[in-house]
Order: sequence, then structure tokens, then C-alpha cells
Amino acid sequence: MFPFRASLNASTLFPYRLDAEAQIRVAAEAGYEGIELWVKDIEAYVAHGGSLHSLRSLLRESGLTLANAIAFFRWADRDEGVREAGILQAKREAEMLAGLGCVAVAAPPFGDVEGVSLDEMAVHYARLAEVVRGAGVEPYLEFWGRAKRLSRLSEAIYVAMESGVRDAKILLDPFHMYTGGSSVEGIASLSANAIGIVHANDYPASPERSEIADRDRVFPGEGVAPSRLLARRLHDTGYRGFLSLELFQEDVGGRSALEIAVYGLERIRSAYAVE
Repeated sequence: MFPFRASLNASTLFPYRLDAEAQIRVAAEAGYEGIELWVKDIEAYVAHGGSLHSLRSLLRESGLTLANAIAFFRWADRDEGVREAGILQAKREAEMLAGLGCVAVAAPPFGDVEGVSLDEMAVHYARLAEVVRGAGVEPYLEFWGRAKRLSRLSEAIYVAMESGVRDAKILLDPFHMYTGGSSVEGIASLSANAIGIVHANDYPASPERSEIADRDRVFPGEGVAPSRLLARRLHDTGYRGFLSLELFQEDVGGRSALEIAVYGLERIRSAYAVE
């Protein structure tokens, strides 16, 4: 049984250099329920003559939910001036995303966060949430396994709790849990309402944890990640939201974008099945 909803992160299609419209069409034809678009691709689409209205119409016609957007604003940078610019960027991008009907945007520890305490980060996240939610978009707190701060699930839980942001939601990613040393069992400490979206991916035993990179991610079920356990722990929390395929593979083996998307959907449904 696959009790979740399947989404496609547009990063999986990056080798094909598709614009945002083509990404949406591939995801819909492959059979996904949702899609994660990257802000840079949305902005490029508009810059080349497209419109937010046309993208929103296409999403509606395709039946896809724009489940989340991938953005990089320096909301937690240790430099106040950089941080303020990041907040302004977040506000601008959130307003654009709201125009697309997007429900959320990722908020990873992008920028120089070395030396920033978790308590300080909680204050910065509260500020970000106020601004982004003001535009009608939810900021999903994301931890990165290699970040100088906010690299573990436990840190994300602490920041969310101490921020005072009501119903704060965390973005989960097996790759970042692995590289940062977070146990999948930690998911048991979350409620379904505290999980914004879950990225779906796997990783091989080699390269080693200290050397592995985003490009080494593999399809769910094709590596050594405890995918079935992750699915079970998610299910136990009551989570029934999106699992979104996020890969950064450079070699697609001669397969078309649609073939990759279809195969990815098959792997999601198989690797994250719950008995």
C-alpha cells in the first residue's frame, strides 16, 4: 500500500533543460499529483515572455498541485545586512509564488550560518515566517546535512519549537538526514502536522558519507537508505502528504524526461510502500 501522494521535484529533470511549463507537462503526463518548481525556473520563464497566469492555468488544467517551491534566500545569515536582503527577497518571491497558487516554499540554511546559534536562528525563522505567511505561503524549515548550523532533524525541531511559530512545518529529506547523521527513528517525535513535505531519494554505500554529493543520489529503493522504515515512521505519525522525487543525476542513461519521470514514480510507490 502506498498511502502518500507523489510529487516530482523539477531538479530531477534538470539534465533536460526544460522550462517551467515543460516540467509541469512532464509531471502531469507521468501521473504525479504534485510538483515542486524552482524559483529560478519560474523567474526565467517569465523573463522569456511567459506569465504567472499561464503557468497557474496550466497547473489547474493538469490537475497538479504546486506543493512547494525551491528558493534560496539568506534568512538566517549571520550578517544582518545580508539577512535583511534575504527577508526582502523572501517576501518578493513569496508574493510571486502566491500568484501561482503555491502553498509553500523551502527555507534551508542558505548563506553563512556558521556561528549563528539555534536560538538566534529561531528568532530569524519567526521573522521569515511572519513575512512569508503574510503573502499566504508557508515556509518549510529545511535542514541540510552539510550546513554549519541546522544540519540535523533535532536542530530543526528545536528551531521550530523555540521560534514560537504556530504549526511550523519541517521539510524532510533522506539524503540530508544521512549526511547530517539524523536517525530515521527521529521522525517518530514529529506529528503529521509538523511535516511540510518529504523529499524522496536514496543514496549508495559508496562514496562514503563524508564524500557523497547531491549528484550521487539514486532512485528510491536503489541504494542503502532505510526507505521502508522511513515510510513506516511517516505513516505512524499520520502523515499522508507528498513524497517528492528530488534527484540531481547527471547521467540519465539515454532516457527521455518522461521516461525518467515515469520510472521515478514507480520507484516512489515501490520503495515507500507500507505493509
